[in-house]
Amino acid sequence: MTAVLGAAAAPRSGGTRQLAGTGALLRLALRRDRVMTPIWIVVVAGLVLAMPGSLESVYATAAERADAMESMNANSSMRAMYGPVYGDSLGALTAWRIGCFAGILAAVMSLVIVVRHTREEEETGRQEMLSASMVGRRAPLTAALLAAFVANAGAGLLIAVGLAGRGAAGALALGLGVAGTGMVFAGVAAVAAQLTESARLAKGLTAAVLGTAYVLRAAGDSGDTGDTAGSSAATWLSPLGWQQNLRAFTGERWWVLALVGAVIVAQGLAAYELAGRRDVGMSFLPTRPGPARGRLATAGALALRLQRGSVAGWTAGFLLAGLVFGQMASGAADIVGDNENTRDIFERMGGKTGLTDAFLATLTGLFGMVAGLYVVASVLRLHGEETSQRAEPVLAGAVGRLRWAAGHLVIAFGGTVLLMAVCGLGMAVGHGEDMGAVLGACLAQLPAIWVLGGLAVLLVGAYPKAAAASWAVVGTCLAIGWIGPALDLPQAVMDLSPFGHLPKLPGTAMSWPPLLTLTLLAAVLTAGGLAGLRRRDMIT
Repeated sequence: MTAVLGAAAAPRSGGTRQLAGTGALLRLALRRDRVMTPIWIVVVAGLVLAMPGSLESVYATAAERADAMESMNANSSMRAMYGPVYGDSLGALTAWRIGCFAGILAAVMSLVIVVRHTREEEETGRQEMLSASMVGRRAPLTAALLAAFVANAGAGLLIAVGLAGRGAAGALALGLGVAGTGMVFAGVAAVAAQLTESARLAKGLTAAVLGTAYVLRAAGDSGDTGDTAGSSAATWLSPLGWQQNLRAFTGERWWVLALVGAVIVAQGLAAYELAGRRDVGMSFLPTRPGPARGRLATAGALALRLQRGSVAGWTAGFLLAGLVFGQMASGAADIVGDNENTRDIFERMGGKTGLTDAFLATLTGLFGMVAGLYVVASVLRLHGEETSQRAEPVLAGAVGRLRWAAGHLVIAFGGTVLLMAVCGLGMAVGHGEDMGAVLGACLAQLPAIWVLGGLAVLLVGAYPKAAAASWAVVGTCLAIGWIGPALDLPQAVMDLSPFGHLPKLPGTAMSWPPLLTLTLLAAVLTAGGLAGLRRRDMIT
C-alpha cells in the first residue's frame, strides 16, 4: 500500500490531475485480483471453447445440424432460453448455445471487479486513505474500468484465438461480443457504484439490470420466427440481444459493435460525471439510517432484514424458471427428435427411465447447481459483514459469535429449501403431471447444495482469507454438471461434484444412503467452520 501511495504522489497539472495515480491503482487492482481474474477468464472462455467439440459429438453431420436448427427455431421455449439459431455450422451453433450465457458470465465478472475496486474500497475506508495522497478524483473509477477491460479482453482474446479454426471472422465477432457485453455491464456497475451507498446495493442494482436484460431478450426471441428472428424491439433493448445480433459465424453484423461502443462510452461519461459531484463514501441514493417500522430484536431478525431482498429475488426467479422449463418437459421428445447422441446426453444427466423423466431430472440437477450459487453468496455475507466491520458493533453487545452466524446460516440453508420447493412447484404446474415426484426430485438436491454451503462456512470460519475459493468450487460443480455429460467425462470426474452422487429423480428409485451421507458431510463442514469462527480473531 505504501508503494502505491508513493507511486501516486507525483504532482500533476491540468485535466490529468483528475486521473492522477490511475496507473498505480490499476497495478494494485490487478495484483489483488491476480487469482480471481484469471479464474474468471478461464471459466468464461473455457465454456465457449468446449462447446464445439460437445456439439460435434451430438450433431456429427450437416444434415443433423440443419434438422437441429429447424427444430430449435420452431420451439418458442428454446428460443426464449438460448435465442434463435442463425446458421447450421458448428461455429453458429456454438454462438447460439453458449454465447448468451458467456456474456452473462462476463457481465457478472465485470460487476464484481468494478464494484470491488470502487464502492467496496470506499465502504472499507481504504479509498479515503488513498485519496489523502495525490490521487485524482476519477482515478479509482478509471482503474476499476481498466481492470474490467483487461479481464474482458483476456476472455474475448482466448475465445477468438481458440475458435479461429472454425472461421476467423466469426471467432472474432463472438469474442468481441462476449467482451463487449462484459464492458456494458461494467459501465452499469460503475454508474450503480456512484448512485448507491453500499457495495451490496451496487451489485444488486447491476444484477437487476442484467436480469431485466435477459428477460427482455427472452420475451423478444420467444415471439419472433423466420426472417424476423432476433429483431423484435424487446431484443434490441437488451445488451444480450446485441451480442446475439452480431450473428457470429453467420454473416457478421459488425455495425452492432458501434452500438455497444456508444453505450459503453455513454455509461462511462455518466459515471465520471457522477463521481465528480459527490464526496468519497457518499452517494446519490443514500440508504435509510434504520428500519422505518418494527425492530430488530435478534441476530436472526437482522440477518433476515439484510438478506430478504436477495431471498425474494432468487425465489421469484426460481418460480418463474420452474414454470417455463416445466412446460418444456412435455415437449422433450420434440426437442431431441431422432438424435441418439442428444438422447444419450440427457440419459447420462438424468437417467435412462424415459426421455421426459430424464429431461426433468436434468433440469432439477441444473437448478440445484444454480441454488449452490445462492447458498455460497448467502454464507459469504457473513464474511462481508465481518470485513466491512459491521459485525463488530453487533458482537460488542450481548450477541455471541455463534448466534450471530446462525442468523445468516438459517437464511442461507433454509433459503435453499424455499428455492427448491418453489422451483419444484413451478415445474410441476408447468409440466401438469407427477407433482409429488417433481417436487421430491427438486428437494432431493438439497444435501448436495448444503455440502457447498458447508464448505463455504468452513472457509469463512477457519480460513477466511480463502473464503472466495467457495466460488471456484461451485463454479467447478456447475462446469462438471453442465458440460461433463456432453463430453462424456469419466465417472471419477463426475463424482468430484456432490451432485454426481444423487439419485436421478424422477424416474428411478429413491436411494437414501447418498442423501444421508451428503447431509452428514454438510453438517460436519458447517460445524468445523463454526468452531473455527469461535476460536479465531475477527477481521478488523
